[in-house]
Amino acid sequence: MHFWGAELHPSATLITWLVAIFSVQFFGYVGISLLGLFILLSAPTAASSFSGYIWRARWLLLMLWIILAYNTPGEAFHDLAWAPTYEGLAEANLHAVRLLLLLACLAWLFNRLGRDGLLSGLWGVLLPFRCLGLDVERLLVRLSLVLESLQLPAKKGAWRQMLIAQPDFSQGQKVLQLCQPAWHLIDAIVVFLVSTLFIGVLAL
Repeated sequence: MHFWGAELHPSATLITWLVAIFSVQFFGYVGISLLGLFILLSAPTAASSFSGYIWRARWLLLMLWIILAYNTPGEAFHDLAWAPTYEGLAEANLHAVRLLLLLACLAWLFNRLGRDGLLSGLWGVLLPFRCLGLDVERLLVRLSLVLESLQLPAKKGAWRQMLIAQPDFSQGQKVLQLCQPAWHLIDAIVVFLVSTLFIGVLAL
């Protein structure tokens, strides 16, 4: 991720993404529009991934919209007995747009970091938890294998195989190499700014 011409640390980019997805649930249409504009300007090439995410989540989006539209009490649309309420339509539309923005944030993250950058950023974020006994290395290796397997076309019935047995990671890479860049002042500034923004959103 670039910030005023500087290349941000992967961990700073990942923290920015985490703050964004936690803040989305509190956003109205103005906040959604601003964050969507930022995503569009900072990662215009993420559009293809975003469209793919929408296609995969189409049924989830539809079911979410129907459930909220028909289960929110209020005045029926045009007084039709079978129609959702005006309040339900407003709630369903807002939550559907929020979910679309979450998918856009995910496309932005993978566009900015890629697989290796994501693992590097996650390493930096989870490193302090080693003192609590978290096996960070094992977690990253397994995540790397999962991400690698997701890039391959799924075989027919593969999801059943994953449910009844351990996934076959025998064809994955044997050594995981992470490039960890130096942490700079600009990274700390960005993390401070986005954290302050998140606290401000919660306080509103």
